[in-house]
Amino acid sequence: MPLLTRRVQVRRQHLVDRRLERVQPRWPRRQLLALRRQAERLYALYLLAAYDGPRRNELAGLHWADSDLAVRRIHIRGDVKSEDSDRIIVIDQATTDVLKAWRKVQLAERMAWAGVWTDSGRVFTREDGTPLRQAWISQRFDALVARAKLPPITLHGLRHGSATMLLAAGQPPKVISAVLGHSTVSFTMDVYTEVLEELADNAASAIAAYVPRKSKIVPGGTSIGPSGGENDH
Repeated sequence: MPLLTRRVQVRRQHLVDRRLERVQPRWPRRQLLALRRQAERLYALYLLAAYDGPRRNELAGLHWADSDLAVRRIHIRGDVKSEDSDRIIVIDQATTDVLKAWRKVQLAERMAWAGVWTDSGRVFTREDGTPLRQAWISQRFDALVARAKLPPITLHGLRHGSATMLLAAGQPPKVISAVLGHSTVSFTMDVYTEVLEELADNAASAIAAYVPRKSKIVPGGTSIGPSGGENDH
């Protein structure tokens, strides 16, 4: 697919997801907490999607052999057609702890299924060890959100939320592009132009609130600042 066509399609999907995200300003924390309260078996998958932004196919294809939780590193293999999607991401300690707990659950399932358990090597699997269908991952997420009566958001919206949080945290576009596995930094900038503009507006407002207003000159030449005191410093 031509890069320009891909940009248009991704940009269009991004705008749809952003409109959905605005319904719930506190997203994704509230959604994630709701999933945890439901004792969702694959909570670790959705947490990783929300905070580190892997694509759905990358989550479904992730192997334990590519995960080194001791140093909080995960090797995302990505699309074999794109070298940029092959990357190593660094996860936070909280996400690492959740993945460690999930691995214990999976090992318990393996013992319960005994000889009929399928050793696929995948991080996220069905109870019998077989790989997850990508479409099912999205369907499951939609069902969980609906059951918790949360504002609608797509699974791909978790990826956009991850990028938005990284931008809000002040991470440079080059870093965000690498984390998400984008082909170029310009592609990241193009997709998240709206977010960057919003952050720029917020920064301008913060500066305006911090910088004192223009002093008034009263008769006699005395300069009076915003607080009413003399600017004799």
